[in-house]
Amino acid sequence: MKTSIMAVMLGLCVTTAALATNIELYEFDSPQQEAQYRGLIEELRCPKCQNQNLAASDAPIAQDLKQKTYEMVKDGRTDTEIRNYMFERYGDFISYKPPVRPSTWILWFFPPVLLVLLILGWLYKAKKGRAATVSDTAAPLSASEEEKLAKILSQHQDRLNHSTKSTPQDSDKA
Repeated sequence: MKTSIMAVMLGLCVTTAALATNIELYEFDSPQQEAQYRGLIEELRCPKCQNQNLAASDAPIAQDLKQKTYEMVKDGRTDTEIRNYMFERYGDFISYKPPVRPSTWILWFFPPVLLVLLILGWLYKAKKGRAATVSDTAAPLSASEEEKLAKILSQHQDRLNHSTKSTPQDSDKA
């Protein structure tokens, strides 16, 4: 009894899992058509999903677009014709590679121009920072300032000399 219940439960799990999967069975006349179809659904974006292509999306509209792409490939349409159809229907958003035209220039040219400007600015700043040194920018010291500086340096030098003479290592050696 226990074994038969387990067998029924296992059978229900297997059949339920099989129903949950969405397996696409598209028949193609040639491997070239299949490659064309796979390439297009990898390149075309799902209009509903965030950053997913048609191949990865399970949205109903993605299923419809895959079916339409399949039909157009089977009819012998070229990649360009299929892309143009999708662009007319869904706009440039449908493609991960939008065409270069005045309305998309900012997408194509802004990132490289910004990168070049940032590199030039960085190089200019690095060159300018290297060129300016303290001796170039500081005014000469007056006589009183030189005396104060000499006094401070001599006091500092005396402290260094005094501290090196009475180090604990010297007392250990004696």
